[in-house]
Amino acid sequence: MTALNRFPSLMARAGTASALTLAAVGGTIVAPGIASEAEASTVTASTKALKIAASKKGSPYRWGATGPRRFDCSGLTLYSFKQAGKKLPRTAAQQYNKTRHVSAKQRQPGDLVFFHSGRSVYHVGIYAGKGRIWHAPKSGDVVRLQKIWTKNVWYGRVR
Repeated sequence: MTALNRFPSLMARAGTASALTLAAVGGTIVAPGIASEAEASTVTASTKALKIAASKKGSPYRWGATGPRRFDCSGLTLYSFKQAGKKLPRTAAQQYNKTRHVSAKQRQPGDLVFFHSGRSVYHVGIYAGKGRIWHAPKSGDVVRLQKIWTKNVWYGRVR
């Protein structure tokens, strides 16, 4: 598929001379800020999931709950991404195994943050930016925004 076929609206805005130059050069358009279709839909779903999690602020924690009024940690992430059109497995460990792992430097708002001890994942939240997550912490607590309190975390991007 040529660059012209993949970005028809871009070509319409760029004009005939630019389109002909791209056609002569061939290959792929490389421009900052233009993501592939798959990346763009993931970013949109992640952004939606983050907003949905934030909208659940104050909802009580309940072990095994997946919403819409009560949540455990992985229940909140499952619910938020489901509402955003993405399917996740039930537990934090299963969710970690289904995400594309990214480094702390690559993390973006909407990525999942997995808390671990050794190789075992025991908690998950949704990265909100600035070192904070939305999560359902523990029994007796509520869904809230909190600073990441440990360096023992891994990051995963929902595909």
